[in-house]
Amino acid sequence: MRAVVQRVSSGSVSVNGQEVSRIGPGMVVLLGVTHGDGREEAERLASKLLKLRIFEDDTGRMNEALGDREILCISQFTLYSDTKSGNRPGFKDAAPGEVAEPLYETVCDLLGARRGVFGADMKVDIGGDGPVTILIEV
Repeated sequence: MRAVVQRVSSGSVSVNGQEVSRIGPGMVVLLGVTHGDGREEAERLASKLLKLRIFEDDTGRMNEALGDREILCISQFTLYSDTKSGNRPGFKDAAPGEVAEPLYETVCDLLGARRGVFGADMKVDIGGDGPVTILIEV
């Protein structure tokens, strides 16, 4: 399981021109699932994200965890793209939808996250704060 985490001042996701989720300060999580991932990886990732100290404390140092801030979680199979041969990405390392969707939902539930629409053509607005972008693999 792989996630790209962006610290944001705001974030939103729309499908077919309709906003389906919006958050204020917090993090946008782009989540990819690969073959062999299961409940254990989902729980480890969610725990890591909730404890990740990427927010500034009173001294301006990245030293605070999420706390009362919000999370927007978006399914992102393209995190498992392969570009080693040629210029067109392959996605053989991404888990199929019937495997990935329940694990995506599990991570969202564990995080208490707002979410996108699995498998939809989503327009994601990431109002980056920092910029702070972190790659996490479990």
